[in-house]
Amino acid sequence: MKVGIIGGGGIVGSSAGFALQLGGIVHEIVIVDANVDLADGQALDMLHGTSAIADQVIHAGGYADLADADLICITAGLRRKPDESRLALINRNVELFGGILDSIKSQGLRTDAIVLVVSNPVDILTFMAEKDLGLPNGHVIGLGTLLDTLRFRSLLAMNLKAPATQVAAMIIGEHGDSMVPVWSSASIAGLPLEKYPGYTPKLGQDVFQRAKTSGAEMIKKKTGAGFAVGVSIAEVIHAIALDSKRVLPVSTVLTGAYGLRNVALSVPTVVSRMGAERIIEIELWPKEMQGLKRSAGILQETLNQVFGGVSG
Repeated sequence: MKVGIIGGGGIVGSSAGFALQLGGIVHEIVIVDANVDLADGQALDMLHGTSAIADQVIHAGGYADLADADLICITAGLRRKPDESRLALINRNVELFGGILDSIKSQGLRTDAIVLVVSNPVDILTFMAEKDLGLPNGHVIGLGTLLDTLRFRSLLAMNLKAPATQVAAMIIGEHGDSMVPVWSSASIAGLPLEKYPGYTPKLGQDVFQRAKTSGAEMIKKKTGAGFAVGVSIAEVIHAIALDSKRVLPVSTVLTGAYGLRNVALSVPTVVSRMGAERIIEIELWPKEMQGLKRSAGILQETLNQVFGGVSG
């Protein structure tokens, strides 16, 4: 599989590239960045390690090098300026993202290519890419709440002294303030979370709150998340490359699932070589369903503010 990473010079894109290199599954990785020297430096740094990991082709390139890519991962984005409103930042990122999509299309795009959107606001930009690129259903995927979910599981494991790989808990909805924890199906090693030794509703809420604000915590402590988001991106790409049909909370434009339409957000989704192959509708507690619909409403309002006339 050939994967191109747009914005691959930055912390998120380079972390994704390194995670893919360590995975040894992707055959070719192309680093594309507005800063050409940075892209070349990141690619060369990874290339130096290939002899100890896997026989991979890793290099910097431009949009023309993505024309035959199996998967294009978009991580480029802008950060908020001092005193800038959320909507103003969204509008600037939409403008940047539109230019990226135009550049992809101008150089050609495989009709069966898959596009993974990581740039924020990820749900808004996933909706935009779905409408703009004209790819088959399921071939535009947003990273969505997968990173939030991995944070949630890891923090639950840390607080309960449980094996992190045996924690099964999911966050759905918006990758943002209205995200929704799915307590109704959470478990550890097959045991209901609520019955696991040491668990209390307060502990659960505290852990969820920290998971929800982890992005801000990372910005404060180290200018932004890198390693975990790189792992999250690799999780999606490996599921596609291996056709593993993993169920992941990724963002896609919904067409009726959970009673929602014409909005992109995260719900349990089977990810395979077809991209987002199908959505799994699970029974949610009423409060969880209410939270998911609220999340969709907030995203719908933002879509209307940014694009106008979008109806659900």
